[in-house]
Amino acid sequence: MALPPTLAAIYFGPPFFDGLIALACAVLIWEWGRLCGRKAISTEVALAGLCLIGAIAVAGFGRYDLAFALLGAGVVLAGGAAMLRGRNGGARWVAAGVVYIGIPTLSMVWLRDGAGRDTIFWLFAVVWATDTGAYAFGRAIGGPKLLPRVSPKKTWAGLIGGIICAGAVGAAFAFGAGRSSLWPLAVYSGFLAVVAQGGDLFESWVKRHFGVKDSGAIMPGHGGLLDRVDGLLAVAAVVALVSLINGKNGLAWL
Repeated sequence: MALPPTLAAIYFGPPFFDGLIALACAVLIWEWGRLCGRKAISTEVALAGLCLIGAIAVAGFGRYDLAFALLGAGVVLAGGAAMLRGRNGGARWVAAGVVYIGIPTLSMVWLRDGAGRDTIFWLFAVVWATDTGAYAFGRAIGGPKLLPRVSPKKTWAGLIGGIICAGAVGAAFAFGAGRSSLWPLAVYSGFLAVVAQGGDLFESWVKRHFGVKDSGAIMPGHGGLLDRVDGLLAVAAVVALVSLINGKNGLAWL
């Protein structure tokens, strides 16, 4: 089960957390390549993976300038390799995968390094609560579909359930941190539930575009790793962006 080592890596931080993220990058880019029609390890996917892992490695030493330079190199090298092999149509998808995976994973390393483990625990808890709430409310209530052409099983009831559960997690974290008001973090967490569902819907759209049911089979009965963390990727990127805009890392500005 992946949960205990994930929680341990978050708790102990670098180099364990960075190593976990680097390993996740390798799996995610392989699944992305598979999703986009690469049945085996291709040159473009291998180049993208090396650049992603390198970016996480240098970010662990605080060199985010080099990390983003490596992401840029990954876009050029992976896209170029695809084009040289006569896969012009797929070049943009491989290049997009470097950005799609690279920005959120670097965001998580940056947040863990600057904001500490509580922010990462909260971030993961919000996404898990969103997924759990969406599933439970969707199954129990049913009703109108959210975007049936993209994801036939998702309902508006599920989205509302995810928002409620994520908001409750935010309130619990605010209470545990001794905040004078629970509402700011609860509302922010509820907003991130919408972001997480958006990330899930985006990956569903990509899978439908390529006619793929699951991104992989690394988790029997649950599909691939990308199927499990699509919402997390979106949330991590948004939390990092909001933190940058406010000039403070993670939860410090709330």
